[in-house]
Amino acid sequence: MRRNDKEIIDRKLINRILDEALVLHLALVDGEWPYLVPVNFGYRDNAIYIHCAREGKKLELVRQNNRVSFQAETGVEIVHKSIPSQCSSHFRSVAGRGRISVVESADEKKLGLTLLMRHYDRETGDDLDFGPCLDEVCILKIEIDSITGKQSLPRHTG
Repeated sequence: MRRNDKEIIDRKLINRILDEALVLHLALVDGEWPYLVPVNFGYRDNAIYIHCAREGKKLELVRQNNRVSFQAETGVEIVHKSIPSQCSSHFRSVAGRGRISVVESADEKKLGLTLLMRHYDRETGDDLDFGPCLDEVCILKIEIDSITGKQSLPRHTG
């Protein structure tokens, strides 16, 4: 990273950004061009869980090449100034890459769906009954190989 002062290396803060982010941007390999898609997700223990249909482009690309990149952000605020070159933004973000796979085990599918539900509803418990949904949905798991964070926050003047 060019600007070391903006780099986040504290894993607790990186985890917090993932915990607060509402959307994960997932980049898959599609021949010569990346395929980028926003997804809902759940996160725990260096793994990201995503749900998708049991067929479609995303799943087709996962089966062709398991290398992915991802990115998420929180606290985005555009800072307007009267001089355009002084405009900026405040944010915290994470970006990383890893290997994605289809979750086959019913127990891990349930874990992935539970983490996903809990990500968007903190009151969600551990004993969710997904019923036939477990067979109807595909769960993907990204095992993170590398992750880094970046932030641009307001300067506090005292």
